[in-house]
Amino acid sequence: MTSFQGISPTFGFLQSTVWRTALALVVVFVMLALTGWTAVRSSKEDANPLATAKAAWRHATFLGRPLPDPQGTPAALRAFFSSLDRTEKQELATRYPLVVGNMDGAPVTLRYSANRMALDQAGAIARQRMDDHRLTPVGRQEAGRLMHRFESLMRDNRQILAFDPAGGGRVAEVFGDLQDAHRVSVIVPGVDTNLSTFERTARATSAPVGMAKALYGAERDAQPDARTAVIAWADYTAPAGLGVEAATGQLAAAGALRLRALVAGLPTDSSVSLFCHSYGSVVCGVAARTLPPNVTDIAVAGSPGMRAESAAGLGTQARVWAMRDADDWIQDIPHLEVGGFGHGADPVDPSFGSRILSADGAIGHAGYFVPGTRSLHNFALLGVGAISSVECATSAPRCSADLA
Repeated sequence: MTSFQGISPTFGFLQSTVWRTALALVVVFVMLALTGWTAVRSSKEDANPLATAKAAWRHATFLGRPLPDPQGTPAALRAFFSSLDRTEKQELATRYPLVVGNMDGAPVTLRYSANRMALDQAGAIARQRMDDHRLTPVGRQEAGRLMHRFESLMRDNRQILAFDPAGGGRVAEVFGDLQDAHRVSVIVPGVDTNLSTFERTARATSAPVGMAKALYGAERDAQPDARTAVIAWADYTAPAGLGVEAATGQLAAAGALRLRALVAGLPTDSSVSLFCHSYGSVVCGVAARTLPPNVTDIAVAGSPGMRAESAAGLGTQARVWAMRDADDWIQDIPHLEVGGFGHGADPVDPSFGSRILSADGAIGHAGYFVPGTRSLHNFALLGVGAISSVECATSAPRCSADLA
């Protein structure tokens, strides 16, 4: 064994500490490099542009009087915008596109317009970052991907209802005429949902945009004259991967607040159905108790649990539906909650008390919105209100019985 005589224990301890610190710093710098960051970052870069824009809004005046609280109730914000003419509304959207674009209670068409401007601004920043040589090649490549995502969201008059570029990013998109819809369907997705994963070319229906497009099309097929709209709602911070965040309810609780605000801020009192996939069903379960009464149906697919031991325990008057296909790996996780970990009972267990729908044709955890599947058709029937026509799972043949 090698020894170092003459070196005091204190010096040896300090030396060891220095080495451990140095090693930790090396690990940190390696991780930063791998994720596309550099040790030198621009001090001018705004990590939370929406918060900055809201702060500016709070300190501003308009037409000689203070602007309302951007976090105010949808009813108060709706009343404020009703007091403005078209030019005044557009002027506010131009001045504060991120604020207006994310404001529940603002007119939806104004939000679409504001978010196009906000996306254009975010795209310009990403374009600059592509040429910023203080970033690693990976960082510049990530900036390029974001720029293309922003450009995609601006194409073909897409109806972007919410957009926040901070962190992984949040976004929501509308399919159909939300302003005049009699029935609104909201898709609440699960883990790894952010700006980058909001839409996909391959396996499109595994991403929120593809899910919403498929559901909107299926609803139109099921009832062509129905006035429906579908929202791809990725406007909450979802867990990244299947780690601790996915096993706990903290992000679901924050997401539930945002989901309630979305429903309360819809432009009409249309009937609302929630379609909650994977961790999204945890969000819906936490939100259920305080959702507005116009939420008539909550349907979950591939659920790890809803943080309740029964449908009655959700405390909602909405009908609760559940489905899971035979190939979904979620069936193998423990459906329990211990010390804050886990999400409670299995919604497709007959003892839970939900109405169990057929998922025939769906394959795997991300297959519920694939066109041609019974799972998508059942969702569409719920979305248009044709609940007596849904097909139940063989284990629950009376799931649609005795329903008005």
